Amino acid sequence: MALLLRNLQRAVPVRRAPLRRRLQLLRAALGVQRFDLAVVCVDNRTIRRLNGVYRARDAPTDVLSFPFHENVKAGELPQPETPDDYNLGDIFLGVEYIFQQCGGEEDYFDVLTVTATHGLCHLLGFTHSTEAEWQKMFQKEKQVLEELSRLTGTRLQPLTRGLF
Repeated sequence: MALLLRNLQRAVPVRRAPLRRRLQLLRAALGVQRFDLAVVCVDNRTIRRLNGVYRARDAPTDVLSFPFHENVKAGELPQPETPDDYNLGDIFLGVEYIFQQCGGEEDYFDVLTVTATHGLCHLLGFTHSTEAEWQKMFQKEKQVLEELSRLTGTRLQPLTRGLF
């Protein structure tokens, strides 16, 4: 199914073609290629507004995920009932925030990939509100990023390492 990748900001560069290739590899590693997915790159102002509206936090952030399926259990795929249900949801990447957080110490493109992986895991029911939930999400991110690293020759680490 479709992968929609939009860049709605001009604050930092986004190489869409390589990001799209990595997102396709992520979808394959997670076994969700048959589901639609939207990934939207936004600036600090937009991600801050979304974060305020949906999470009551008046600050920019790296990623916000809006799942199409609300009751997916971590580690399970959605069970679509109709063709229109083959949708995972939307991921908003705060690319300006991510770029600022890298500070030249990490590869921005790699961090974008890791952040998108984190957002995709949220769409699949993973959370990190408790240590047990974090552990499950961390293991999934680690597994997927190891596969992606093997395919791309990178060394990607989960976003939530050291959270608890």
